[in-house]
Amino acid sequence: MHGSVKDGRVTKTKLASSTQRKSSRARTKQIPASNSNNNKPLPLVERVNKLPCSEFIALYIPPHARTVIPTISTTESPGEKQEPASSYKLDIYTAKTIPAADFEACFKLIEQTQSAAYASSGFGWSPAKKRKEMRLPDMKYIILRQVSGRYDATGEEEDGRTVGEFKGFLSFMVTYEDGKEVVYCYEIHLVPSAQGRGLGGLLMTKFADLGKRVGVEKAMLTVFKSNAKAGRLYSKLGYVVDEYSPRPRTLRNGTVVDVDYWIMSRGLRDE
Repeated sequence: MHGSVKDGRVTKTKLASSTQRKSSRARTKQIPASNSNNNKPLPLVERVNKLPCSEFIALYIPPHARTVIPTISTTESPGEKQEPASSYKLDIYTAKTIPAADFEACFKLIEQTQSAAYASSGFGWSPAKKRKEMRLPDMKYIILRQVSGRYDATGEEEDGRTVGEFKGFLSFMVTYEDGKEVVYCYEIHLVPSAQGRGLGGLLMTKFADLGKRVGVEKAMLTVFKSNAKAGRLYSKLGYVVDEYSPRPRTLRNGTVVDVDYWIMSRGLRDE
């Protein structure tokens, strides 16, 4: 979930306390999958998470939100030849439908960019636990692919092959945090060749727009305090330290114990 920008990490995401994560999942499980006894519709979070991937995409991610994305050049010197802009597309999957090759690419990118940061934090790094988290039933993925020429924007494959080169991903979940309906970004990573093109901010904007279409109250994420660059990006995008972000604790002996991350959020319903 966490990693340094210099190692290919664009931003950090969900590292909410295990207590919060467990309580959120517990609340979800306590609500029946069907309210047939009283004929009331399911709550928003449960209703969204019951949708097959194709229906989720049709309802909340219109074609214009996942078609070719023009990006900026990374060349900064006026005297240098400008690099041509690249085009990108977004493919959306659930933990159940994500292709095995994409799943492995996502895991390896997390391992490359943030395993060291995890290991040096209070959370520790466990490949097995990370893979398990990535397979949570309600987890969804936005895969970023670089494309060239023409392709069918409504389909994910052409001649049995995935169209476009894997360049990064954002994983998220529609869930509860402290009783509120939210969309929570767990991970966002770009390969080194895709950095410096505005894609991190673009993916986060797509993520917030999706939350608005779903109708949740907030977009949320978690960031290490040491990642100042990611913090600045989030602040620029309208995220602030959430009211439920853990605060420093003072022990009986006077020692102050701080946490190494912030939970950040951005309201969606008033925008």
